[in-house]
Amino acid sequence: MPGKNQHVVPHKDGWAVKGEGNKRATSVHDTQKQATKSATEIAKNQSSEAVIHRPDGRIRDKNSYGNDPFPPKG
Repeated sequence: MPGKNQHVVPHKDGWAVKGEGNKRATSVHDTQKQATKSATEIAKNQSSEAVIHRPDGRIRDKNSYGNDPFPPKG
């Protein structure tokens, strides 16, 4: 069973990684790049997605690490 998708979102102290539906951040990082790396590692371990947001909150990118029979092309 896949784990929670991991979202990289703006945070008052930089960028945060949050599991989908969680109120609290899993981790907080100085840069979006650091947060993305952390979210990617968690998503790979949980066979879920890393969802990267822009500073305004809109989704910038998604990377799936699950067992999706129809993965996104790109």
